[in-house]
Amino acid sequence: MNRRIIVIFSLLLLSLLPLQVSAEGYGWGYKKATNHEQPDVGMYKPILDKYNGYYVDESGDKHIYLTFDNGYEAGYTEQILDVLKEKQVPATFFLTGHYIDDQKNLVKRMLQDGHIIGNHSNGHKDFTKLTKAELAADLESLTKKIKSVSDKAVVQYVRPPSGTFSEKSLQWANELGYTHIFWSLAFVDWNQGSEKGWRHAYNEVMNQIHPGAIILMHTVSQDNADALESLINDLRQQGYTFKSLDDLMMKELLPKPIIGYSR
Repeated sequence: MNRRIIVIFSLLLLSLLPLQVSAEGYGWGYKKATNHEQPDVGMYKPILDKYNGYYVDESGDKHIYLTFDNGYEAGYTEQILDVLKEKQVPATFFLTGHYIDDQKNLVKRMLQDGHIIGNHSNGHKDFTKLTKAELAADLESLTKKIKSVSDKAVVQYVRPPSGTFSEKSLQWANELGYTHIFWSLAFVDWNQGSEKGWRHAYNEVMNQIHPGAIILMHTVSQDNADALESLINDLRQQGYTFKSLDDLMMKELLPKPIIGYSR
């Protein structure tokens, strides 16, 4: 299956009701909520909870987690990095093996600027079709590529290509020390040549935004790059704070409040 078909398939899954791909595999999707509430992921939530996966910050805090998927470079990542640096916003970039091979300088800058690099599969493979050994080999080969750019890089987070997963792939990745990160806000933003202008990307995010959002954007979109500064400024005006996935993990380690308890 070529990259274009994979991408189209991934897009069809976004913002849909949970969709079963096969007897053992699923395609990530959700039912959009209204009034800036977190989306309903239905049967997927208990599966993610069981294997320590995330798609949202459930705390209710007005925190936002920016994540970008990079499969290839279209010339807009540097602009995105410039805005993030100027605005002092952390982000996570989920990279493929091709991207690291082709764009080592940009990967180096991501790390130097303090961003997190996530594992998006070395070969952009369907995790549900792999054995545990094959999954481990794919993830570890990508992690080694990242560490070849900087041996200080910590690669903890994984995002499956096309959002395709199974209980086994979640379990195996968890056993290998990786944390699955899905998303609670996304839109069709990867079609080069079909740009709709920065205002379209801006409106998509602002209309869907909710406390705890893990936002998925693609760096191949000029619309995203051009909208990013306005998004950051206006979301901050609405009281949102941009956090990193590491902040989310630290929050999860804190003791949960006891409901109904008062001193």
